[in-house]
Amino acid sequence: MEKLVSTEWLAARLGADDLVVLDATTHLPDSGRDAVEEFGAGHIPGARFLDLASFVDTGSDVPKALPTSAQFAERMGELGIAPGSRVVLYDDSAIKSSARAWFILDRYGIDQVAILDGGLEKWRGEGREVSQRIVDHAPRHREESTPRRDVKSKDEMLANISQGEWQVVDARDAARFEGREGSGSQGHIPGAKSLHFTRLLNEDGTYKSPGAIRSEFENAGIDLVQPVVTTCNSGMTASVLLFGLELLGKEDSALYDGSWQEWGADPDTPKQSGQAR
Repeated sequence: MEKLVSTEWLAARLGADDLVVLDATTHLPDSGRDAVEEFGAGHIPGARFLDLASFVDTGSDVPKALPTSAQFAERMGELGIAPGSRVVLYDDSAIKSSARAWFILDRYGIDQVAILDGGLEKWRGEGREVSQRIVDHAPRHREESTPRRDVKSKDEMLANISQGEWQVVDARDAARFEGREGSGSQGHIPGAKSLHFTRLLNEDGTYKSPGAIRSEFENAGIDLVQPVVTTCNSGMTASVLLFGLELLGKEDSALYDGSWQEWGADPDTPKQSGQAR
């Protein structure tokens, strides 16, 4: 299964015994939207609700941290994800939250996981069926797995400022990256480059071609031969950049999960304002 699947591909395979569709929608707190209510009002037939907003490590000091291996195994078991299942993720969110879900599932060893290109908006726009029916599924026991995706800590990001081993690319908008007045941000991690996550998307919310995605990274000053770590405000839209790198086949990429919520809250971390240098 490809990492990115079309609405046509999914429509032709809905109901397959080994296929699980997960709604990975979550919204920013100030959006005025409720992902749980929206799922109940209409979702892709047979889809299960991931509840990405609560899929976090509540015991971590890092805000909205990635779930632990035990927490991951418990949630996948509750959702009935069996070994060998093919999982398709979708969202109906301005922040493309399915990319965060993709990173979590891929990190903990779900090999057959894909994102629905264009999400629920494209599915609806094509006149495809949506359902309010909640389909029962049997929970399964799932063993814990060793994380396989690189996640950077604040200490590692601090060390990287002087060592320069990893290029840092920030998925937030330019105002927050530059620390403009009224943006609520003091700027960015010193040395970071700016690439708003929407630059990887077409106007209809689908992902750009690999060639176009490559150009966006290169135009932002990123050397795709060298390692890349992505960051944003809370690790959400940074995952969109990581998914873009995945579509390019880049393996030496990582996530700074704490992102600006951790970095910006620490008075001792260095901050840089203005455009990327």
